[in-house]
Parts: sequence; structure tokens; C-alpha cells
Amino acid sequence: MSDRSQKRAKTDKSTSEVQENPYLAHLPRSERLVNPSNGGTNVYGLPADHPLANFEIGKTTAEQAEKAEEGDINPFTGKDFSGRYKKILTGRRKLPVNKHRKEFLDLVQNNQVVILVGETGSGKTTQIPQFLVFDELPAFKGKKVACTQPRRLAAMSVAQRVAEEMDVVLGEEVGYNIRFEDCTSDKTFLQYMTDGMLLREAMNDPLLSRYSAIILDEAHDRTLSTDILMGLMKEIIRKRADLKVVVMSATLDAGKFQKYFDDAPLMNVPGRTFPVEIYYTPEPEADYLEAAIFTALQIHRSEDAGDILLFLTGEEEIEDACRKIKAEADQMPDAGPLKVLPLYSTLPPQAQKRIYEEAPPAKTPNGRPGRKIVVSTNIAETSLTIDGIVYVIDPGFSKQKVYNPRIRVESLLVSPISKASAQQRSGRAGRTRPGKCFRLYTENAFMKELIETTYPEILRSNLGTVVLQLKKLGIDDLVHFDFMDPPAPETLMRALELLNYLGALDDDGNLTPLGSTMADFPVDPQMAKMLIESPRYGCSNEILSIVALLNVPLVFVRPPSERKAADEAKAQFEHPDGDHLTLLNVYHAYKTAGADQKWCYDNYCNFRSLKSADNVRSQLKRYMERADLDLVSMPFDEKPRGAYYTAIRQALTSGFFMQVAHQERGGSYLTVKDNQVVRLHPSSCLDHVAEWVVYNEFVLTNQNFIRTVTEVRAEWLLDAAPGYYDLSTFPNCEGKRVLEKLIERRKRGGSDDRRDRDRKDKGRDSKRSRR
Repeated sequence: MSDRSQKRAKTDKSTSEVQENPYLAHLPRSERLVNPSNGGTNVYGLPADHPLANFEIGKTTAEQAEKAEEGDINPFTGKDFSGRYKKILTGRRKLPVNKHRKEFLDLVQNNQVVILVGETGSGKTTQIPQFLVFDELPAFKGKKVACTQPRRLAAMSVAQRVAEEMDVVLGEEVGYNIRFEDCTSDKTFLQYMTDGMLLREAMNDPLLSRYSAIILDEAHDRTLSTDILMGLMKEIIRKRADLKVVVMSATLDAGKFQKYFDDAPLMNVPGRTFPVEIYYTPEPEADYLEAAIFTALQIHRSEDAGDILLFLTGEEEIEDACRKIKAEADQMPDAGPLKVLPLYSTLPPQAQKRIYEEAPPAKTPNGRPGRKIVVSTNIAETSLTIDGIVYVIDPGFSKQKVYNPRIRVESLLVSPISKASAQQRSGRAGRTRPGKCFRLYTENAFMKELIETTYPEILRSNLGTVVLQLKKLGIDDLVHFDFMDPPAPETLMRALELLNYLGALDDDGNLTPLGSTMADFPVDPQMAKMLIESPRYGCSNEILSIVALLNVPLVFVRPPSERKAADEAKAQFEHPDGDHLTLLNVYHAYKTAGADQKWCYDNYCNFRSLKSADNVRSQLKRYMERADLDLVSMPFDEKPRGAYYTAIRQALTSGFFMQVAHQERGGSYLTVKDNQVVRLHPSSCLDHVAEWVVYNEFVLTNQNFIRTVTEVRAEWLLDAAPGYYDLSTFPNCEGKRVLEKLIERRKRGGSDDRRDRDRKDKGRDSKRSRR
């Protein structure tokens, strides 16, 4: 054989050996090889009888895809389809979006961006990603199809549903990725994720090169991350002609989105809806919660069969309503059986799935039918579809984030919904048959008082995290970044100011090495700074636990009927210097008890929250290890003012130095620089009058409260942030005078202040020991 022939033979051999078809991972290696010269396989190395043998990337027809779906072999696993798959497929074929498959494929194959408006119940969230999987064949290219969701619960539940529809295992071919939970594998080619997680991924991969198609779902929600992602997508598609982008929503200002994406084509998919009767109250309701519970029970007593969906604002309100409805229903012997189910984002997955259960059967053959009531936050407006809902109760409120840049306060407030949200809610009643929607407000209020659409989150949020992410993405010119709705200049300036004081940005607005590390942590910038600084104080393990606990729902349970017992249980964990240290004590006790659920029940602790905190801590620990930060602890010291707890309080100050309040002469507290009069929240464990405190949360009710507070010292504030505590920029207040005296003493080189402080601490400790 000639040298040239030998060389060609060697090349042919190496080519056939290295190329493998990822869709055939379940087969022996000899059957996975791609060998175009073999007459029995196609260009992807698939056998001629494989369901995808005649598919071509980006040129799939609706007929081809449907034939593969209706075959006997699952093209993604190589196994026979289950009987359940065939049953689910029959239901999928009835979804309105299925009739538009050909139209969608024509649009997406001929355009880089497609805007899709699909009414609630059209099936867009579960079906469109599958249409793209068959067209893009992502695994052939070693890529994925991503579908973003604004809510964690939606990403998890939709991924579970699509895994069932595709007859695959969740976490294998189909998975989800949400903050602090990654349920994907190397095999995953269809990934549901929160928009924040895709944005975080873009920080390390600016072109999102792992994805061949990206679907931005529920775009009408206009979350912070969705708005930033849309701006990024405009940048990325200019550099990646191979990337397909689909922007989907149930209610959308289609013209605005089309214009934003350079006149992208629009596709409308009608929903599967029946007529819905709307009822209003003749007069405004004094207590919407009581009115909602009363309405639910009235419907159960007097209306025909059909499930009820009741919208409320948050976990505490929902659980309270569920208890009251159950208690009242038990006293109604003439009514049918009732199943009451809560739905909110922090509910565990198993409890979330219960909303899809059937209503209970009648007690007797001719008795009144059973009914299911789902009491939910606004997540059930668009993100999730629950079959069987015939009656909707809409009190007209939801919790919304509100930010005041002048006093730097961001709070979740119960606010009236928009007309668009009200329409979404009423539409939930007409999914399976004609329905009824009971709006617990007047028609005049709907017409004249509700705004048309909810304001985008970017216009009512603290932008500290967003600006840090954009800087990490290499976007320095924030003023000219292509926001769909640009935020107020004052909000942007506040964010830059915050990051500068934290050391994330230098005085010229450039990202510092510290800021780059902070951006990698999936927490607020203040908490990221605290984690990074904690090894310097010798307590990074403890700060890790505290940050994890601050990122989950409240760990203490206080049932209305058992408040005294709950308070006594909480008292055994209380630390005299404040709530952050109390949280740490609870976590240590929980771990010492072996993370036992019964221990949590006996001690009035929320097992779900503590278990979630454990998971969050594990994830954050990996981030710290990746950043090469030491995980250290000081020797434990039981004394409240000992070195162990003092170091932790100092580390807290390093991140929260802007969230500080000083006690004024009248007894109330004044927030530093912003001069807001606040009180300590009644739930605080602080057992003495503290001159300076750091706080985690500003709570706006009929009074201003600061929640989760810990005592700190003035000298720590000056050490942690000398730039922020430059007294020339301070408003006139008692706190300023105290700091001026401290600085004067420091200039004189005296240590009187420290000696005085130590003497006070020893005195306070000895009083406690005598008690």
C-alpha cells in the first residue's frame, strides 16, 4: 500500500472512531459510532430504522416530529414508550398549540427571534421547548435548549411534567436548574431554569455557547433578570447567528416586544377557554381575607361541582386561610367533602404536586360531590395550570417589591394587582368548562383604580445585584445599555454607590477583583462581601451558616393557638446580642440533633426551612472553595461577649455596615445616614438596649420596623467602612456626635473607649450569671 493510501486509511479510521452519537448513549460503543461510509447509517450515525434517522438539524417538519412521537421507540432513550406516555400524548395532541406546530417551525427556521403570545392553557410552556428539541436536535451539537421561568416553583413543576411527557427520567434528558438546586446531568438537553440562573451562567459564558435555543417564558412578568436577559439576547444574537430565541408570554404588549427585537415576527396561539362570568362586590370589602374565606365556603355550599382557586398574597396568609376553611367546612354536614391545598414557592415539591390531585369523591352514592380548593399566590396566574378549576376568587391583591432609592429601603408590600393580572386570574376559571370569577372589589375600582399592567420590576427594585452582574458581564456603559424600560437614574446611582462602598467597584466605576468574586456568589452583594471577609475574622463556617439561614423562610414556627409554648421553645436558643446569633444557635442545635424532623416539631422550628438552609449552605460552601476562601472557626466560647461571638458580630458588620441603626435619646432608633425612625421588630431576641445594631430587613407596616438585628460597636463600623462613615457627609444626629467623639479619642491615641466598653460588657455578663 502506498504512503498516501496508508495515510487516508489512518484518517478514515480515526474519524470513524472519535465520532459518537450522543442520542445512542444507551447502546454499546460499536453501535454509537458515526460512520458516514456505512450504508446502514445516516450522517449522524443513526441506524436507518431509528426514529430520527431522516431528521436534519433546523429543517424538521411537523409531520416528521409527530411520527417520531407516535412511534414505539423513544428516540432519546432507545427504550419502548410506556403505556402512560401514549395516554399523555393523546392529551397533548388536544392542546391548542399543537395545531400551530407547522407555523411555529416555519417561523423559527426562517427567523432568529420569534415572539409568541399564547393564552393561558394553550400548552406553550410544555410544548414549544419539545418542538425545538426535535428541530434543533441539541445533543447532536453537544448543546441544550433552555426555557427560563421567573419562578422556582414553575421551573421545577414544568420540568417534571415535560419529563413525563417525553417518557424520560427527570434530571437525565430533561432537568431544571434553580438557585441552590441543580437537577441536571451530562445527558440533559432540555433544561428549565429560573431567569436568574441563566443570567448567572452568562457571567462565565457571555455568549451562552452551551445553548442552541433559548426560550424566555412568562416575559410579561418583566422580572429584573428577564429584562436584563432580553438586553443580553440582543447583544448575543448579533454575534451568534446559530442561536434561536423565542420570547413567550400569556399577556404581552406584543408591539413593544416586536419593536424591541427589531420587528421580530409574532405568532398568536389561542387558549382553550370557555366563557367566564365575572361578579363584583357592590361595596368595597373591609377585610379581603375574611371575605375570601366566606366566599369560598359559600361556593362550596351552594354551587355545582367544580374546584376553586383562591388567590392570596403570601405563605402565612395562605396557611391561615387553609386552616380556617377546613375548620369551617368540618362544621357543614350538608356540604360535600372538601380538600384544601396551599400553593406557594417555598412549599416542598411533594406538597406542591398535591394540587394536581383529584377532588375527593362524594361521601354517599347520591351525596353532594367533593371539591378541591387551591389557595395560591399569584404563581397560579400564568406559571401553572391546574385542571378542574371552575371558580376563581380574586381579592385583588398581591405582594410586590417596592424600592425607595432616597431612603434605600426595599420591601415586599401587599399592593393592588393590575387589570392584566385580574384578566389572567379570571381566565383560570374557564379551562375545562364555563366558569365563574368572584372579584372581591367593585367594578368601579376595576375600571378606574387598577393600573393596566404591573410596572416592570426594574423600575421598583434595588439594582445593586443587577449592576454587579452587568459589570461582571463586561457591560460598563450602564446608561446606554439597551433596557426595554430604563431604570431611574437615582436608582442606578444608588446601586453604584452601594457597590463602591462595598469595594466591588473602584472610584471610576470599574469592577475590582473583590467585586468579581462577589458577583460569583448567588446572594446579595452585602452577604457576598460578608462571606469573603469572614475568614479574616476566623469565623467563615459560622457566617456561611448565617447567610444560608437568611436566604430561607423563617425558621421559627409560632402557631396562633400555641404562642406561649413556641416563645418558650425559642427562648432556649436566644442569644442576648441579637437574632443572627440566635439563628446560628438554632442551626447548631438542629445539626446536633441529627437534623431530626421530630426535634424540629418539639422545638417549634420549621423543618423545611432548616433542611433548605442546610442545602443552601452546602452550595455556598462550594462557591467559597472555588474562590479559595478558608473555611475556619474560632474555639467555641460560651460567654456571650467571648471571642467566638464577638468575631461573628464583627464579620456581620463587614457586610451590613450600611444597614445600621443608632439608638437616639427618645428610645427609638434612627437608621444611619437615611435618618429613618424605626423600632426593633417584636420578634427580636435582643434582651437589652443596644446603642448600635445591624439589621437584615426593613419592614414597612403601620410603623417602620427593622427585623433580624444584632448589636455591634461603633469602632467596628469605622474599621469596616471608613469611606461610608466619613462624617463630613453625615446628617446631624446623635449617632454622628458619638462617632465624632470616638474619632477624636482615636486621634489622641487613647483607648478609654475600649476599656469602657469591656467594663460594660463584663458588668452585663456578671449580671446575667447572677440571674
